[in-house]
Amino acid sequence: MTDTRRAIAGAASLGGPTTAVIVVLALLTTIAPLATDAYLPGFPRMSEDLGVSASSIQLTLTTFMVGLALGQLVIGSLSDRFGRRRPLLIGSAACAISSALCAVAPSIGVLSGLRLVQGFSGAAGIVLGRAVISDRARGVAAARAFGVLMVIGGVGPVLAPLIGGGVIAVAGWRGVFWALAVLSGAMFVGVVLMVHESLPPERRHGGGLRAMLGLARGVLSEPRFLAYGGGFCLGFCTLFAYIAASPFVIQRVLGLSSGWYALDFAVNSSGLVLVNALNTRLLRRRSPRALLASGLSAQVAFTGMLLAVVAAGVTAAAPILVLLFLSVSCFGFLMANATALALDAVREAAGTGSALIGSVQFGLGALVAPLVGLAGEDTAVPMAVAMFVSCAAALTCVLVVARR
Repeated sequence: MTDTRRAIAGAASLGGPTTAVIVVLALLTTIAPLATDAYLPGFPRMSEDLGVSASSIQLTLTTFMVGLALGQLVIGSLSDRFGRRRPLLIGSAACAISSALCAVAPSIGVLSGLRLVQGFSGAAGIVLGRAVISDRARGVAAARAFGVLMVIGGVGPVLAPLIGGGVIAVAGWRGVFWALAVLSGAMFVGVVLMVHESLPPERRHGGGLRAMLGLARGVLSEPRFLAYGGGFCLGFCTLFAYIAASPFVIQRVLGLSSGWYALDFAVNSSGLVLVNALNTRLLRRRSPRALLASGLSAQVAFTGMLLAVVAAGVTAAAPILVLLFLSVSCFGFLMANATALALDAVREAAGTGSALIGSVQFGLGALVAPLVGLAGEDTAVPMAVAMFVSCAAALTCVLVVARR
């Protein structure tokens, strides 16, 4: 039996969701990373085809992130009132339709608007995947289930740039959105067949918008949620600064081809997945909080070295790519641990808590995307600054809780 299968069995034995549900939820959570990563190798070509600047192309990432942020906030809160399954079904169907429309968008303005819709609907898989696990498990069991969810879901980001690069070579960047439409449709079928309601009626919160705002206020008054959720969101900015800037840094600053970029992106994503799997194993002996603090400390050190290298004017590929790999891989210690710790603090409103994490997470990501491109396409300094500042702020959030 593989380590991943052992982890799934362990999570289930501790009260977690079944293997089939974890797999479907993991695939649902890959929609957003795929919609983010698969078309990255085509950024330079999109810029030429649509006749716009690099920052305009990065704006399609921004609108997608805004959609993810708003979608998680709305869908997660509604799921605390109406349950998890119905919003998952609606979100999957809407994501398939909006992905198909992105494939035929005639201009950057229309594409950016459709990416907003795609992000809003695709948010259902992320926010409700977390909520379903929180409904069914807690503590170490939840952390292990989240870890397995992210290990399986991490295959998407690993393969996305490679698949995207191949699709772009054959069908252009629009072909990527057709592929996303097909995948979203398949996920709709998966929800129909495998995912049952995890929030019973007696645990739902009624009362409309006022009650939802009251839940959000209660969640935000919990210090542990603020610290661990804030650490997760700030840590995500580190990853997203890399995602938004790396196509231009690697292809323009370092002078590598789009094929090499896709390969490097896949290698870095593999490192993140492997560290996530290592985190799942280490949870047998160490607490989620200890692993979270250790991972963030290492990430601060690596991004600090990266900043020093690029600020010194180094453009050699080897040191920059190695430090990027190490910095991105450390994120594997953040995802499952911070999510489990934050949602465990607000179990009675897990949907709202998950929504707030996702909303702030992708809202901050939307801000980072255009910022790392403001200095142009010929420098890696803005990316390195954003990565270092973000993970240092995340570590500060976590250490405040540890001190208390």
